[in-house]
Amino acid sequence: MLHAASLSALKGIRHGFFTRTGGVSQGVYSTLNGGIGSKDEAGHVSENRSRMAQALGVKPEHFLTAYQIHSPDVVVVEKPWAHEARPRVDAMVTKVPGIALGVSTADCGPVLFADPQAQVIGGAHAGWRGALTGVLEATIGAMEKLGADRARMMVAIGPLIRQDSYEVGPEFVERFVTQDKANDRFFKQGDAEGRTMFDLAGYIRARLANAGIGKIEDLGLDTFAEPERFFSYRRSTKLGESDYGRHINAIALAA
Repeated sequence: MLHAASLSALKGIRHGFFTRTGGVSQGVYSTLNGGIGSKDEAGHVSENRSRMAQALGVKPEHFLTAYQIHSPDVVVVEKPWAHEARPRVDAMVTKVPGIALGVSTADCGPVLFADPQAQVIGGAHAGWRGALTGVLEATIGAMEKLGADRARMMVAIGPLIRQDSYEVGPEFVERFVTQDKANDRFFKQGDAEGRTMFDLAGYIRARLANAGIGKIEDLGLDTFAEPERFFSYRRSTKLGESDYGRHINAIALAA
């Protein structure tokens, strides 16, 4: 798994951005697929998630992911839930030790939050829709209700699809520019064919900064561009594959 230097330096907080290596899944899911919603064998996914839980020092049943719906919705986690009872949200926050908040991604932006003084953590699934509609700000607000302070928060942006790989259409651009004309800076012409490329990481970082987060680390890795290292929904779709694996990006308070 990969680590953000800023989060690794925090006492009592563990985290990891897991890659696609180190698991038992086969084929398009090779090998560390953590996606409950994929068509992978359930036993393989369970074993993979158990390995990730062990790496973070939590019980497998305390390694949690939500049913993500590309929303700005957040849940406060007070106790574990069964897979079939997972809430339909795109961010989680907690102050309970021993629970890992997992964000499932395969091109979207995984964003991990921590206030080491308040011992409050959060994880957000920030695809373009969630980021545009406020999932990052909602996560910050939910953490503050638990006693965190955005001025103290450390935030890390994990592997996601980067601008050179993220082609979008004119209606996509219009949606962002209609909300804020300044969003035009997150788009560029990719080549002579006039393709438009979107900077999701830059947009996420700008939303965090505008929300008052001053300590932001971006791992700078492109899920689309490294097939041996990362799963990618867009790459799998382009190749005509039947399905795709999902990464888990997680953070936990040490028990």
